[in-house]
Amino acid sequence: DVETLRHCAGALANLSLYGGAENQEAMIKRKVPMWLFPLAFHNDDNIKYYACLAIAVLVANKEIEAAVLKSGTLDLVEPFVTSHNPFEFAKSNLAHAHGQSKNWLQRLVPVLSSKREEARNLAAFHFCMEAGIKKQQGKTEIFGEIGAIEPLKNVASCPNAVASKFAAQALRLIGEEVPHKLSQQVPLWSSEDVREWVKQIGFAEYANNFIESRVDGDLLLQLTEDNLKDDIGINNGIRRRRFTRELQNLKKMADYSSRDTANINTFLQGIGPEFSIYTYSMLNAGVDKESIRGLSEDQLIKECSITNSIHRLRILDSIRAKENALGVSMEESLDKSLDVFVSYRRSNGSQLASLLKVHLQLRTFTVFIDVERLEAGKFDNNLLQSIRQAKHFLLVLTPNALERCIGDVECKDWVHREIVAALQWIHDYQDACVDKLERFMRGEANIRQDMLGRVGGLAKGDATPGTPSGNTLGRQPPSYQRMHSNESGKGSDKDVNGNSGGGRD
Repeated sequence: DVETLRHCAGALANLSLYGGAENQEAMIKRKVPMWLFPLAFHNDDNIKYYACLAIAVLVANKEIEAAVLKSGTLDLVEPFVTSHNPFEFAKSNLAHAHGQSKNWLQRLVPVLSSKREEARNLAAFHFCMEAGIKKQQGKTEIFGEIGAIEPLKNVASCPNAVASKFAAQALRLIGEEVPHKLSQQVPLWSSEDVREWVKQIGFAEYANNFIESRVDGDLLLQLTEDNLKDDIGINNGIRRRRFTRELQNLKKMADYSSRDTANINTFLQGIGPEFSIYTYSMLNAGVDKESIRGLSEDQLIKECSITNSIHRLRILDSIRAKENALGVSMEESLDKSLDVFVSYRRSNGSQLASLLKVHLQLRTFTVFIDVERLEAGKFDNNLLQSIRQAKHFLLVLTPNALERCIGDVECKDWVHREIVAALQWIHDYQDACVDKLERFMRGEANIRQDMLGRVGGLAKGDATPGTPSGNTLGRQPPSYQRMHSNESGKGSDKDVNGNSGGGRD
């Protein structure tokens, strides 16, 4: 029932905004971020939007941020805001066509200052939508009354392409001056750009020192603590730490494409978002596609200035793993890091797939579900790797789910190619495969009985999240979703008329 789900999503968004910290903690205990996933994954834009709004408000609370991130729901925010126009969306439903109240908007203002890009993106999107509505109503003064002007200006000038665009549009609509815009291409910043950024992060008294030293974007990304103390004059150690923290956040969101032809930043982000802080030092050291294969720990210390030994180890492990993956055999790949890969037809299987993801996560399984629409034929190699890393391949067979596999000899259809990747037969490993099949058919494997118990729980309509049973694995339930890929283009894999030559729909 779409109408009921709209009320649910709206109620959860309001609860996130009005409930306060105590109620937000209660929402975490009741696994609300996980249950927001199928709502944010819904085909209805209004259900999707208010579910995204709820998760954006929750993640702005630092005390529960880690729990929110585990749900994977936050990953659905950026695809929504980048594929929708706030002014057209405002007209799409009467529920928000007239805008929100002053009190409601005031509670959303703090989200503009969140450290999470996803939260800022959605908050800026909403204020842009509200600016258009309030301008038509002649009520633009409301933004000044709720204290939204300065936060909007901060977002409009920050090097976050999505949020800054929406914030700048909102400011223009309400007649406010749009501040100096900083590009995400930090290596190309001028000294004036650096000074503006220094002011934004609360170090205005040192802004002229950066100008006097002619610090541009290139030098900013190479600053050391000694530079900050001796050349910029930040003598207080705590203040230097604060500045360094802001600089590291900048390095994480920076766009290095002007220099990063080898996609070093993409590789480092694959290890973890915090590893992006090493991108520029590795590029300056001359690391490219060829030399990265032979990097030693000594080179990471001396040439790339990576002082954290744990980070060095993880980078080296990832380099070796990438090399090994090129020639990995079936037997060597048995060390599976995922429990389940979920394959589904987007046009009619997304809701069931997302519900299965939530139920399995609540039972502590690690689950991968593809959440980004890619064009037909633009199959992402990261998906192939995820299929190889999964212990189980779960295919959601909704009506006509396999229709487009017929005659698809080139495997352009997503579902078809995922199935082929999962069922690859390797001759040297056939005896082990048949042994496993026999154990499953005879019911001799303990895992069969365990899985039957789990599926039985699902079949009974267990829609209430509860405490995992004693049979479940004793680990946390992280979520894995493939998001952006260098091999894939943005956009839908099916046009509005339902025509497609491939894709997942």
